[in-house]
Amino acid sequence: MKVLLKELVQVRCGDKGNDSDVNIFASNERIYAYLKEELTEEKVKAFYGDLVKGDVIRYEVPNVLAFKFHLKEALGGGGSSSLRIDGLGKTMGAVILRMEVDIDEGLLKNDKKDSLYIGQSNSIS
Repeated sequence: MKVLLKELVQVRCGDKGNDSDVNIFASNERIYAYLKEELTEEKVKAFYGDLVKGDVIRYEVPNVLAFKFHLKEALGGGGSSSLRIDGLGKTMGAVILRMEVDIDEGLLKNDKKDSLYIGQSNSIS
């Protein structure tokens, strides 16, 4: 079944010059393992399309069930020269939450049993 990434994760992000970093936090170890296969550098770069001109580098941070994506040349030159009016790097995290992923329904149902399931509310309870 296809779901938006926002149903599975939380995100934090920021910017430094012309680069953005997007940090994705899985709700539990099973979702982290699934995302380890699903969220590749190639898929993330393809999802952002022309917004990211440079490379996408993924760092795995398993101790906090997270991935850090470094998006190079993603902010139209950075704060002092970009024509983008939004909060630069912050918006890159909001964008990736709209990425659609194909996940096994059983994994999603089992995930609801865990206390960190994000689901419709997109918050940790």
